[in-house]
This record gives sequence, structure tokens and C-alpha cells, in this order.
Amino acid sequence: MAFLDGHKKIETNATLLLVLSLGVVTIGGIVEIAPLFYLDNTIEEVEGMRPYSPLELTGREIYIREGCYVCHSQMIRPMRDEVERYGHYSLAAESMYDHPFQWGSKRTGPDLARVGGRYSDEWHVDHFSDPQSVVPESVMPSYGYLAETEIEPGYIADLMSTHRIVGVPYTDEMIEQAAYDFVEQATDFGDDAVAERYPGAQVRDFDGNPAVTEMDALIAYMQMLGTLVDFSTFTPDESR
Repeated sequence: MAFLDGHKKIETNATLLLVLSLGVVTIGGIVEIAPLFYLDNTIEEVEGMRPYSPLELTGREIYIREGCYVCHSQMIRPMRDEVERYGHYSLAAESMYDHPFQWGSKRTGPDLARVGGRYSDEWHVDHFSDPQSVVPESVMPSYGYLAETEIEPGYIADLMSTHRIVGVPYTDEMIEQAAYDFVEQATDFGDDAVAERYPGAQVRDFDGNPAVTEMDALIAYMQMLGTLVDFSTFTPDESR
């Protein structure tokens, strides 16, 4: 009864309730935030992670522009049903070069964190052009105009330079060769430079159109998602 009486006193005294609430929030904040000042890095570095190639980065910009994040998340939670459906749970390192990240909180459509390599380029072209042709129950609108919209690498070096300001490790060489790598990845001149600068980058004509289109860029981005980390050899750092 004494406990209930004390609780009643707090609930009926607005000033006391405010002071105690602030105290609880302050203590909780200190406990959660203070340790971060003593860590050199809060993200466990994972082998295989790299910055986006110029074409992939452009595809990501298109993904954001078209609002794909509104219906698709890119974060697999560490729960059995999530892992069994989508694959290995997402790692913080997989979003370390994302500005902004695309975790999302709503799934009208499936999570896309591991969509890379699950479908062919042709499937993606059909899906973006006429979603219901491959997924009859889909409510996704058509994005067929992406295949008709040619793009130039005029501003990609500036975009990469901006990302470098916020910590993405693009080198001077990557930025200098950005325009070339942009075109090369979507047309494949036979040069291995893109794969050398961006290990694991997929180099080919993604949409079947000789010109470099927004469809090329978006599919290049989709085909890369979730493919950089080799989870057959990945072992989480239990010391962190």
C-alpha cells in the first residue's frame, strides 16, 4: 500500500512527475551514449564491403527519387521468420556507406537487402516495366520509362566527392575515373578497371539497350544489394 500511495503522489503532482521523468531520461541517455565516446568505431568492419560504383550510386539515387523505400525496406531483423524468408540478418557495416540509409519500417513489398542475384536482369526489366506480368498480385506501379531515359555521367564525380566529405572512402582515382567507370559498367568495353576499383562490381548491359539508361543504373544497384559480404565465411565479432 505504501508503494501505491507513493506512486499516486507522483501521478497527481505534475511538477514531481516531470522532474522524475527527466531524471530517468537523463540517466538512460548517459548509460546509452557515454560508452560511445570511448569507442574508436561503433561499426564492426566486414570484409568485402566497399563504396558504391558510379553506376550503382546513380541507381541508388534513382531508387530514392522514385520512392522505392516507401514500400520496400532494406534491413533484415535477427528473427527466425525474417532470416528464413530473406537470408542472413543485416549487418551495420552493410549500410556504412549509405547516406541516407534505406532500412525502412514498412513492407508493402518484400525486403530488398539480399535481392542481388536472386533474379535475372531480364526479370528486373519486366518487373519494372510491368510488375503484374511477373508478380500478378503486385500493387507496384510501372517504371517502364526508366528504360527510355538515357543518362550521362556529368555530375557523378561531384556526387562522389560529396559522399567523400561525409566519410565514404572514394579515392582521387575513383573520382577522376568516375565518368569512364559509369559508362564501362553498363556497356562492358572489356576493361577490368571497374572490377579492380570496385571488387565484385557486375559489368554488363543490364537492360539490353546499348545506351546507358536509368534502368541500367537501377538494376546494377539492385543486383549488388546483399552480395558483397560472404556469409559462408562471416563470423561475428563477439568481443564487441
